[in-house]
Formats: sequence, C-alpha cells, structure tokens
Amino acid sequence: MEKRKTKITRNYLMHPAGSVLIETGNTKVICTVTVEKGVPPFLRDAKPPQGWLTAEYSMLPGAPDSRFKRERKGIKGRTAEIQRFIGRSLRAVVDLTKFPGYQITVDCDVIQADGGTRTASVTGACVALHDAFSMMKESNQLEEDPFKEWVAAISVGIVNRKPVVDLCYEEDSIADVDMNIVMTESGKFIEIQGTAEAEPFDDKELTIMLKEAKKNIVDLIKYQKKVIINN
Repeated sequence: MEKRKTKITRNYLMHPAGSVLIETGNTKVICTVTVEKGVPPFLRDAKPPQGWLTAEYSMLPGAPDSRFKRERKGIKGRTAEIQRFIGRSLRAVVDLTKFPGYQITVDCDVIQADGGTRTASVTGACVALHDAFSMMKESNQLEEDPFKEWVAAISVGIVNRKPVVDLCYEEDSIADVDMNIVMTESGKFIEIQGTAEAEPFDDKELTIMLKEAKKNIVDLIKYQKKVIINN
C-alpha cells in the first residue's frame, strides 16, 4: 500500500510566525501559526504559568467538488470536531509551560479537498509550528524550545475488503472502514479514530491498518524533518 505524494512548502505566507502549504495528492491545505500575547481566562492563574495552543479549521467554498457554504453563523459539528482533533494532536507534542503568557493559534484552511484534509492539516501544521517556535526563539520570546517531538497523521481504511492507506475522496466515500491515525516520532499514538462505515472489521484487519499507518507516518515524519533541513 502506497500513500499519496506529499509536498510541504514552508514560509508560504509572509505575515504569520509559521506557514506552510501542504499538498497530499490533490488535497491542499494552508497551515498558519499566529502568536499573540495573553491567554484564555481559565489559564490566567495557572500554576505553573503556561501558554495555550488552539486550532481552527475551515474549507473554502471552491475546495470540494460542489460549493461549500461559508459557516457565517457559527461552525458546524464536523468543523468543531476537526478543530479539536488538530488541537489535541499538536498540544500533545508541545510543552505549554515553555511559552507562558502567549496564545498560539493554528489555522488550517483547505483550498482543495480530495480526502484526508484533517490528517494533512496535522502533518502540515506541525512544520508550521516548528517554524513559529524558531521565530519566537530568534525574537527572544522563548527561553526554551516548547517543541517536544514531531507528529504526523494519516488515514487508513478498507475499500472493497482490501486495506488502503491515505484515502482520497473517491476511496473514502465507498470505504467499508475509515480510520484517522495520529502518531508521534517516538511511535506513540495520540489519536485513533475508526469506524465501520459498512462492514464490521476484525482484529486482524485492525492490526494491518495500524501497521500501515505507523509505517507511513514514520515516512511522513522523515519528510517533515527533511523539509526543515533542506530549506
């Protein structure tokens, strides 16, 4: 099983502390990181003092094959769930106590959708976050690097009773099983989202999917690090 080709372009926008364009197959997501002074009210008296990291996700109207309506009156349930997914994934590899008094917002905007938008968002946002922390260190906003380790994500599933990795929209729409896996560089899982869309799956199929996810996430993390080194 082969994942789709992934390309990450760093410093994609001029203003954010970190920004990348991630392309996974035909899916394209712009991931940006903004750093602001201040923390949410629930953290103002935190001991030890800490910062906060949150994520927002959106899809442009022209991203999917039919127009996606802008969410002007509040976000929908799916959008909220994806935002939490991205935020949890990134907070798991960041030490919040290393940037007290700052809120970091990660925005993931889908400009073209062909499956795997949430997993591509995590993989791309991790690189943008790494760049943002480097910028904060250079500007003396940080004494220590909050970045603990790399994280990436990928989808796996079963289509026509065969295991598939990194599903495109066509595969995802007919999948018997659809899973999203988030894993760290040290091989630990942050999130496993899986459901049988049609036929139930057994433990043997689950083992195969997790094995494929892990193998391909290892490759994605190698690529993330290569992008940093080569640029």
